[in-house]
Amino acid sequence: MKFGRPTSNFSADPHSFCGIKSIAQSKTDSTPMPLSPKVIEISLATSADAKLLEALFQYYIYDFSEFEETETDKLAFNQSGGFDVRPTLDSYWSEPKRWPYLFRLGGRPAGFALVNTHSHVDNPVDRNMGEFFVARKYRRHGIATRALHALLKFHPGQWEIAIIEPNKVAQKFWPQAIMSSPSAKDLRLVNHDGTTWPGPIWTFHSDPTD
Repeated sequence: MKFGRPTSNFSADPHSFCGIKSIAQSKTDSTPMPLSPKVIEISLATSADAKLLEALFQYYIYDFSEFEETETDKLAFNQSGGFDVRPTLDSYWSEPKRWPYLFRLGGRPAGFALVNTHSHVDNPVDRNMGEFFVARKYRRHGIATRALHALLKFHPGQWEIAIIEPNKVAQKFWPQAIMSSPSAKDLRLVNHDGTTWPGPIWTFHSDPTD
């Protein structure tokens, strides 16, 4: 059953490590700069937010492009200075088992998550983290972890999160962030053959919390 419009507010923690599924932390990052106390708002997006999500997706793809070889055309700029890759958002407005979320900090867009029920290894899952993005300005402040915890609270059940092999920072972040949630249990690393998905796949269960 599709949820209504869950909205969750969290105070940013400037001492928490932050990384995300598909984007690696910049190699030039050092000690996180203090983040002024603001509230993270996590809300279910609607079709009226499509242009905003598409715009944020361009930055998501930009960060992703560092994992492609420079000799290829994959994730290269087009002649307009953008990327031709577009999110398949139409299904998120029309199909029942898809949930698009927007993250805001101080009222400003800070990232997004696209949640669905797809499994990369044909295991029964209730939720899969299709895409997850936090803008560079807001990384390394615990925002991604708090956003994940909110999503797990919104969606109890069996989860799957797949990570691409080159993203070593994300491979460190995700199991730590999952197990730091009070609702998460039974975290398990699924073996992958490199064909159906090129990287580690984590499965776990999220229990309902008060």
